[in-house]
Amino acid sequence: MCGIVGIIGYKPVSDRLVTGLRRLEYRGYDSAGIAVLDGQTILRRRAKGKIANLHDKLISDPIDGHSGIAHTRWATHGAPTEDNAHPHQAGRVAVVHNGIIENYAEIRDALAHRKFESETDTEVAAHLIDEALVNGATPRDAVASALAQFRGAYALGILIEGAEDEIFCARHGSPLAIGVGDGEMYLGSDAMALAPLTNKLIYLEEGDWAVLRKTSVEIFDKDDTPVERPVTVVAFTDEIADKGQYPHYMLKEIHEQPETLSRTLSHYLDPIEMRVDMPDGLDFAAIDRVIIVACGTAYYAGMVAKYMFEQIAGLAVDIDIASEFRYRDPVLSPKSLMIVVSQSGETADTLAALRYAKSFNLKTAALVNVMTSTMAREADIALPIKAGPEIGVASTKAFTSQTCALATLAVGAAFARGHIDADTAAAHCRDLATLPQRVVEALLCSDDIAQVAATLIDAKSIFFLGRGPMVPIALEGALKLKEISYIHAEGYAAGELKHGPIALIETGTPVIIIAPDDALFEKTVSNLQEVAARGARIILLTDAKGADAAKGLSKTIVTLPTATPLCAPIIQAIGQQLLAYHTAVTLGTDVDQPRNLAKSVTVE
Repeated sequence: MCGIVGIIGYKPVSDRLVTGLRRLEYRGYDSAGIAVLDGQTILRRRAKGKIANLHDKLISDPIDGHSGIAHTRWATHGAPTEDNAHPHQAGRVAVVHNGIIENYAEIRDALAHRKFESETDTEVAAHLIDEALVNGATPRDAVASALAQFRGAYALGILIEGAEDEIFCARHGSPLAIGVGDGEMYLGSDAMALAPLTNKLIYLEEGDWAVLRKTSVEIFDKDDTPVERPVTVVAFTDEIADKGQYPHYMLKEIHEQPETLSRTLSHYLDPIEMRVDMPDGLDFAAIDRVIIVACGTAYYAGMVAKYMFEQIAGLAVDIDIASEFRYRDPVLSPKSLMIVVSQSGETADTLAALRYAKSFNLKTAALVNVMTSTMAREADIALPIKAGPEIGVASTKAFTSQTCALATLAVGAAFARGHIDADTAAAHCRDLATLPQRVVEALLCSDDIAQVAATLIDAKSIFFLGRGPMVPIALEGALKLKEISYIHAEGYAAGELKHGPIALIETGTPVIIIAPDDALFEKTVSNLQEVAARGARIILLTDAKGADAAKGLSKTIVTLPTATPLCAPIIQAIGQQLLAYHTAVTLGTDVDQPRNLAKSVTVE
C-alpha cells in the first residue's frame, strides 16, 4: 500500500526521495508528496495522482534540504486529494504514515482547539507531537508520548523543525526498515525503495521507534528501552526496474515463470534423488491438519493446495480468508500446522492470523516471497517461493510459485505420512520437474489467447467455470480479469451454476470453462452444455485430449499443454493470466497499476 522514503545526510535529498517513490509505484497509490528541512524550516510539495505530477511541481517550485521524508498514499481516510496527501504538517512537525490510527477520532476531539486541514487519520499524529512541543517537551519526548497514545497500525516518518539533524520513525503493525549508508541514514517501508542507496538494512521489530542521524541510529522498543537490532546485508538487482522488451511488468512477469518456477523447484526438490527436501522443523508425520490462511490470489493458491494435500497426502486441510479467520473463533488443534501465504510477507490480515495462531502455540509456517518480511521472521518456519520481486499489482509469477511450492510440500507430506512410497514420490517429483518446460509451451498460446481477448471487451459480465482443482483457477481467472480490465467477472464451481447463477446467463454471455482432460472432464462438459443451451458463448481452455473430445461443443477452444493433475492447475493459470492481460491491453487500462488497488495490503 502506501510507501515511505526518508533520507538524512550531507547532500540534497529531493531528487533521491522522488526516485525512491518511483521504486514504490508498484505498490499502488493515488497521491504523493515530500517534505524537507531547509535549515530549520520544513518545506512541502504534494500532488494528487501520479508521481509525475509531484515531479512537475518540484520543477516549477523546487525545494531541497539535507533531510527529508516522502510518501505515496493509497487513500483510506479521506478522498485522494492534495489536501489529504502526505506529508501532513502541524506547527513544527511533518509526518508520513502507512497504516491506520484507529483512535484518531478520539485524539482529534482532544485536539479540537487546533485547526485540521485534512480528512485523514494521519494528521492527528503531527498535531499530537506538535502539541507536546508547544507544551515544552523535547522532540524525543514528544514523539515517545504520542506513540504511547496511538492504537492501530502505523509506520511513521517524522521531521521536526529545530531537530534538523534527526529523523524520527516508528513501526507498529506496518513494515519499516532503516538503511545504513556512508555518512547518511535512510528510511523505507520497502527495501526496494532503498536499493539505489544502500544494501545494509535494519528491520525494526514490532513496537520499535528510532532516531536517525547522519552517521548513527538509536532504536527503542515498545517500552522505550534502548535496543540493538542487527544489520542485514540484502542482495538487490536493478534488473527488476527495467521492463526490458516487454511493454508492461505484468507481461514480463508472466514470461519469467519458467525461470521462477525453476527456482522454486530447485529449493524444494533434490534433482538427483528426485525427492522433496523437507524444510527443517517441518514434520508432516506429526501433523493431523493443515490450516492455510491467505488473501486474494494467495488464497486461491491455498485452495489448489487443499486438493493436493488431501488427494495425495490424505491430510485434512482447512483454507481460510485471512480477514475472517480469527473473528470466527476457530477451533485449533495442537497438532495442526498453520501455513500463511503472502507474496510480501506483510499482508496485515494474514499477519494478524499468524499471530493469533502463535498465541495458541500452533506450529506456523510462512510461505513468502520476501524472506526478510515480518511473517518470515515471526513464523516458526519460513518457506521461500523464490519468485523474485513482482512489480505488477496483479500477481502472476508469485501465484504459480506459491502453488508450485505447496505442491512439493504436499508430495513431501504424502511420503512422510506413509501415504505414498518412495517410487510414487519420485514420480511426482519428476512430474513437477517438467513444469517449467510445460509453461514455456503454454506461453506459446499467447497469440491465440489475444484473439479470444479481443472478443471480450464489450462484455458486461464474464463467467469462469471449473471443477475440482480448476475451481480455484476459475476464481483466480475471474479475479485477474476484474483487477486489470474492470470487466465484471465471477468464478464458480461448474456444478453450482444451476443452483442460482445460471439465471444470469443470456444469449452471448461469455462463459470461460477451464477443463483439461481429467477425472471430472465429462461432468464439466455436461455443465458446458447447460450454459450453451441458454445461449452462452463458450470459450474452452483445455488440453489436446480435451480439445478433441469437445469438438462441436465450442467454437472457441484454446489448447494448452497436457499436464498431470499436479501440474495442470498451474498450466491453466497461465492461460487465465494471458487472457486477463490481453483483454486489459485491448481496453487500454493501466495494466501494472490498476485503479484502487495496492500491491501489498498493509492495513486491515
